[in-house]
Amino acid sequence: MKKIFFLIIFLSFSVIGREEGQTEITTEEGIEVFQKEKYYLLKKNVLIESDEFILSADLVKAFFEKDLYDIQKIESQGNVNFTSSKGYKGAGEKLDFSLKDNLMNISGNNALLNMENLIMKSDNYIMIDDTNGKFKLDGNISKLTTNNMNIVGSYIDGSYQEINEVNEINNLIVKSDKITEITTDTLTMFSSKAVYSKKDNIIELFENVKVIRNNEVIIGDYAKINTLDESYKITSNKSKKVKVLIDNTDE
Repeated sequence: MKKIFFLIIFLSFSVIGREEGQTEITTEEGIEVFQKEKYYLLKKNVLIESDEFILSADLVKAFFEKDLYDIQKIESQGNVNFTSSKGYKGAGEKLDFSLKDNLMNISGNNALLNMENLIMKSDNYIMIDDTNGKFKLDGNISKLTTNNMNIVGSYIDGSYQEINEVNEINNLIVKSDKITEITTDTLTMFSSKAVYSKKDNIIELFENVKVIRNNEVIIGDYAKINTLDESYKITSNKSKKVKVLIDNTDE
């Protein structure tokens, strides 16, 4: 009887439309409520709409505190799409989200989180802590795109800060089993590891370093780039030599 009772409530909300402060839930295969554990299961073509977020998925496990609409945490899987009230958009095979802590974990081959001026993609895993401004991407190929940089690596760890309604990167560590890549309007940088600091306006590159600007290609073991004027210094610890290739060919 409980299942039928709750389904009637959900369907009636769909008919009259959701009002501010309400949560509207629709699902094709009903709901299983676990009152003692304080969560419920929603199956097949699930759609949850609230003031804080909109989420669709094949299967949703929703944890609540007082009643069914008092959702504190979402665990979802299968064709997940998520939009928050801040305009963040996420998609993946699995997505877990805590409203209390503003924590989100997205996993799957095509994991995506779009924060407007910060776009994160990974073939494995994305984590964001929106309260403390921290994020992490982990996979064979992970990508981070900002307004002025494109970053590619296996592992990307960093922090951001909202300034004038724009999320700006504060710090960044990029690693790769192969080669990381950072691209700006005028520079393309490769290395095994890269570290960025907005406070110091510096990008450091470690091991297997290659910096390309226009017709110049400079190779070494370490590079330090000033992000304000994009001046840089490259050194070599192994061979104590830095190789410079200049192409004078006009195309």
